[in-house]
Amino acid sequence: MTEPLRLGIAGLGTVGGGVVKIVRQKAALLQARGGRPITISAVCARNRAKDRGVPLDGYAWEDDPVALAQRDDVDVFVELVGGSDGPAKAATEAALRAGKDVVTANKALLAHHGQDLADAAEKAGSVLRFEAAVAGGIPVVKALTEGLAANDITRVMGVMNGTCNYILTRMESAGLTYDQAFAEADGLGYLEADPNLDVGGIDAGHKLSLLASIAFGTQVAFDAVELEGIGRVSIEDIRQAADMGYKVKLLGVCQMTGRGLEQRMSPCLVPATSPLGQLDGGTNMVVIEGDQVGQLVLRGAGAGEGPTASAVMGDVIDIARGTRVSTFGQPAASLAKATPAQTATPAPYYLRLILLDKPGALAKVAAVLGEAGVSINRMRQRSHDLNTAPVLIVTHKTTRAALDTALAAMVGTNVVEGEPVALRIEQV
Repeated sequence: MTEPLRLGIAGLGTVGGGVVKIVRQKAALLQARGGRPITISAVCARNRAKDRGVPLDGYAWEDDPVALAQRDDVDVFVELVGGSDGPAKAATEAALRAGKDVVTANKALLAHHGQDLADAAEKAGSVLRFEAAVAGGIPVVKALTEGLAANDITRVMGVMNGTCNYILTRMESAGLTYDQAFAEADGLGYLEADPNLDVGGIDAGHKLSLLASIAFGTQVAFDAVELEGIGRVSIEDIRQAADMGYKVKLLGVCQMTGRGLEQRMSPCLVPATSPLGQLDGGTNMVVIEGDQVGQLVLRGAGAGEGPTASAVMGDVIDIARGTRVSTFGQPAASLAKATPAQTATPAPYYLRLILLDKPGALAKVAAVLGEAGVSINRMRQRSHDLNTAPVLIVTHKTTRAALDTALAAMVGTNVVEGEPVALRIEQV
């Protein structure tokens, strides 16, 4: 095909600017690999006057992303605005109604509206691609929808928020408290405008829900993701984990069990010698386990101009080639509503709690755990002040439900100060 594939790009921030640079600088490469020229017809952003480090004067400008999505000279609407609703959602829906193909980096939009948008895309005969929405430059969506399509996926897990991994890495390597590492990450510009999207696990939870949909043929169910951020992880937890041969990571895990679909994003202990344990700084990693291929490990930059723009353009090139893949790897109507399962798979847990200096305090805690069916593997009491004593416990394999029962009962013992920290020890 000699007719160019014409893009309309909504959003000219870091990623949008990167996409424009690739289209301008790599025209011959894109044409060779896509089989046709790839050009930009029009762009849209809030501020026309802002210097984005790349010439934009050759493109039509729209102030409204919906108007951009409806232009006759746009074949592919590239949505890089962000946000689960508002202009991003309205413009994406408008593009699909107009029969346009859509490429997006917006995980929040898809986590909240993925099923409706997939239905709309198929009704219009369009494709909706989102490689850039999950793990930046790592081609995990393509791996699951295409390369591993013949596999029954048994588990997907990974570190999918580079900011959290940076904070935890700095706590370990520099002996920083959580607050100190958080402030450092903020000063470097790593945090979202709403930091809780990062440190609260929400951003990574969005990504996990999308991977779960592809891996297990289910409708996106972000509301069923168990979310726990890293704010309660202390330098003491980091040090104790290291002493036992583990690293603390904000780990996303999804797997189908006999009780339903588990989706959890929480701080976990992973073996220090494992690929996930050796992952430092802002890098992402996704581990996929399939019945035919075994375990695959994908590692790379999870954010940034180049990696994310690369993922956007990978989707664009597929569209240029004529590749038509269902949004979540199979027809939207065939995606099942999964039964959510609350961390049913047993695992050992690390517990940190502060005991009041009262006679029999430790015995009361041990009794509560035993009554809930939670067996203690090892226990350590740290040096203490006049009134309290930190206690560290590693359990044998147990369910989260049994552990939660025990933790709730500890409140009634009147020997535990504050809320205990419980971190799952994940086998990788």
